[in-house]
Amino acid sequence: MEFLPQHGLSMTPLLSFGVLLVVGTLGGYLAHHWSWLPSITGFMGVGFLVGPSVLGLLDYNTLKDARILIDIALALILYRLGSSLDLRFIRASPRLLAVALLESGCTFIAVFAVSFWLGFSPVIAAVIAAILISSSPAVLLHVAHEVGAKGPVTESAKTLVALNNLLSFLVFALVIPALLLQENAGWQQVILQPLYLLLGSALLGLVVGLGLHFISSRTAKAAQYKLALVVGALMLTLGLAQQLQLSMLFAPLIVGIVVRSVEQDEVVSALEFGSAFELFFIVLFVFAGASLHLKELIAYAPAILALVFTRSLVKVLAVSVALRFGLQPWGKASATGLLLIPMAGLAIGLVQTSGKLVPEQAAVIAAVVLGAVTLFETFGPPIAAFAFGLAGEAADSTPVRPQSPWRQGAWRQQHEVQVDVSALVAAEPEDNALAEPQKADSRSFRFWPFGKKA
Repeated sequence: MEFLPQHGLSMTPLLSFGVLLVVGTLGGYLAHHWSWLPSITGFMGVGFLVGPSVLGLLDYNTLKDARILIDIALALILYRLGSSLDLRFIRASPRLLAVALLESGCTFIAVFAVSFWLGFSPVIAAVIAAILISSSPAVLLHVAHEVGAKGPVTESAKTLVALNNLLSFLVFALVIPALLLQENAGWQQVILQPLYLLLGSALLGLVVGLGLHFISSRTAKAAQYKLALVVGALMLTLGLAQQLQLSMLFAPLIVGIVVRSVEQDEVVSALEFGSAFELFFIVLFVFAGASLHLKELIAYAPAILALVFTRSLVKVLAVSVALRFGLQPWGKASATGLLLIPMAGLAIGLVQTSGKLVPEQAAVIAAVVLGAVTLFETFGPPIAAFAFGLAGEAADSTPVRPQSPWRQGAWRQQHEVQVDVSALVAAEPEDNALAEPQKADSRSFRFWPFGKKA
């Protein structure tokens, strides 16, 4: 009977992928019965239910084996985020960089101070503060598309979200030496490992990004192969980053930034990944929910609420005041700040990275950050919709509180919740806002040896 299985069933990565998708889909469907509850919360809820803290269907070893699926999902998300950041736009509007630096710095200081006051060690407080700098592009892009938002506030918010995610990773890299010192690492590792991680990942992303642009620009007529080319380049980036022990978060982000900044006709930077991309988003958030620890989540609930309130308040105030000094009306300045409140993808990735560096503190960091992500993904979409109305850039240009932006869906009845992760597969509204500041600067420059002048 050698043709029969010799061992019992085990949870392989392939089987865990199926489990994550099935339970995630059920969680999203159940969330549709409450119009105020986004599907992402449903994904995380069922993930928590089947995770080690409750039913144990997905244990810690299974989650560890499924990490490659999460890396793929994060690579696609971060590439999409990086492709929304055009360095030419930053060069023409340097004040946005100043606003991003101010906002990110204020967020880090405020969250660090509150975390330390709540009893976290300085190192853990710094890790949490670095992660909470980041914002979610998913909510911004999806809600902007659904309400038809277009204009300077929309484009400025996209740029600021990309910038503070980039700054979040940079600050996180600066905290790594403190983490290593806490683990009693040698001085060579403390100094050289962060430098290798940061510079090596940036170089890898630069090389792959330039190579992707070179190939895509010379095969532009074969549109049917664009998706395969981009996904292949990202998988190549992940494979090389894994073997070279570089960051599997930072490198894909740099690939997106490079491609967007060197392209002249948006050959692949504006590429839509298609509806299948939602599969990886479901897996990502179910995985995040399964990684929650019930004991720590309950214990740190007051801290989560305090940090969510602090982060939201500081981001809105910092951006609003900075832009108001730039002579923007209070309504538009405040709307830009509100659009930076949601937080998701990069935060989840950095939680996994910090767990590798300080395994004994992984449960605490995951409980605080993922608990905050759950809250931000619950009230983030209606805040974003209100912000677009406040800025007067929604389709009706009416600054009033709109209905929940996830009300319509392809496989649901009207007035139910839409999967808000579709932001990254939806076509963005056309806008010429990026072109205006470029016309004011007549100087030309090269981004790489083979490219045309911008």
